[in-house]
Amino acid sequence: MPTHQAIQMAKDRGLDLIEVAAQATPPVCRILDYGKFKFEAEKKERQARKGQRSSTLRELRIRPKINEHDLEAKSRMVKRLLDEGDKVRVSVIFRGREITHTELGWKLLQKLSLFMKDLAMVEKLPAMEGNMLTVIFAPNKKPAEIKPVVKDTPSEMAVKEIVKGS
Repeated sequence: MPTHQAIQMAKDRGLDLIEVAAQATPPVCRILDYGKFKFEAEKKERQARKGQRSSTLRELRIRPKINEHDLEAKSRMVKRLLDEGDKVRVSVIFRGREITHTELGWKLLQKLSLFMKDLAMVEKLPAMEGNMLTVIFAPNKKPAEIKPVVKDTPSEMAVKEIVKGS
């Protein structure tokens, strides 16, 4: 259909001529209310963004000579951050001559990964970065919820039969 004819049809109906697919040959146009079209497009975009969750990378720093109780407290903090859906970078910071005993940092990260084995997976294995030993934990994907199967009791079945019959 010629463009001027399509524009005239749109004016007669009190609507707008909107180009939907410019790359197609010939270009595809529709006769619509532009305000309503724009609103629907924004609504679809909001719905698409609503389902997305961007995970951020949070960092937790510990020292190699951390006490057992403090390590448990830090592991609870890591669990809380993972439950929120964030990735967590745990860094063991070595100062001064502590850098000669990196095996202490490895042991700490192994203990921490044992605490996290049900909640998280190791996204990046422990690696030395300058004077820090770092590991990144990512939250596990949650399994689909299992819906309990509830069977009708004999009395419920009798009620359903009575309702069906009447």
